[in-house]
Amino acid sequence: MPGPRDHGGGVDAAAARHGGTRAEWTDLSTGINPNPYPVPALPDSAWTDLPDAGAQDALIAAARAFWAVPEGAAILAAPGASALIARIPALARAGNVHIPKPTYNEHAAAFAAHGWHETDGRADARVIVHPNNPDGRWYTSDDLTAPLMVIDESFADVAPHQSLVGFSDRAGRIVLKSFGKFWGLAGVRLGFAIGPPDLIDRLAGMLGPWPVSGPALAIGATALADTEWAAETRTELNETAARLDALMGRAGARIAGGTALFRLYEVENAAHWQDALARHRIWTRVFPWSDRLIRLGLPPAADFAKLEHALCHIS
Repeated sequence: MPGPRDHGGGVDAAAARHGGTRAEWTDLSTGINPNPYPVPALPDSAWTDLPDAGAQDALIAAARAFWAVPEGAAILAAPGASALIARIPALARAGNVHIPKPTYNEHAAAFAAHGWHETDGRADARVIVHPNNPDGRWYTSDDLTAPLMVIDESFADVAPHQSLVGFSDRAGRIVLKSFGKFWGLAGVRLGFAIGPPDLIDRLAGMLGPWPVSGPALAIGATALADTEWAAETRTELNETAARLDALMGRAGARIAGGTALFRLYEVENAAHWQDALARHRIWTRVFPWSDRLIRLGLPPAADFAKLEHALCHIS
């Protein structure tokens, strides 16, 4: 059996290695908004009843409005974008897939599990992570070059004008959205696939009935309708990212990319930086394919002093 794939997170393992309780750690290894959307009070029925069509319709309507989804595109809510990533390769007969690297590795794993082969040449399917994780690269409509296109916009809500969702009504185009990143509620497990009705209907059949919990339906519908919160959050995230860049720059790191939810830095020895910060109970992300790149999510405001103190001890 293959081993676990490289991801952010893993604070429990970091604490076991470096010490401290889970509560003492600041997890900067992911790209999740440190100031999450305030969860509204939920009716008892959200917990006790099977999710009804009305709650599902309300969520889909809010999603369509928030992302300006074309009228001809359909939307499917799922228990996280990962659940969709695992199933999308089954929508077409296995062939060659192009996935520009480095990027989020679950896409390659999902296509491989369905018998697809990766290629750098002409492909039957292509995956673009838009903006890319970890370097923040944005793509354009010129990059939609394969019969089956997967456009992973898990981090795109920081800059909605860059979204390619306007192409989601075209044949073979599927746009993925993640609720956990921008709204900071990864534990809700909510994601969306947006695309032509034929593909979305097939994905829905793979998920089965009631794929999204009642609480997730209610929280998602409320959050997606709160455009004022979204606008204020984009401003706050950009300001926090700039503050983090300045702090890391003073410590000797060089910006190498990222988004307003995570920053990628080049340093002389990424493993050394990760270990040095871990000694101060701060967990970051390094990569098996680079010894010079380290990625940090945005710290909560209260943890900036902790990070600044830890950076003073890197030598």
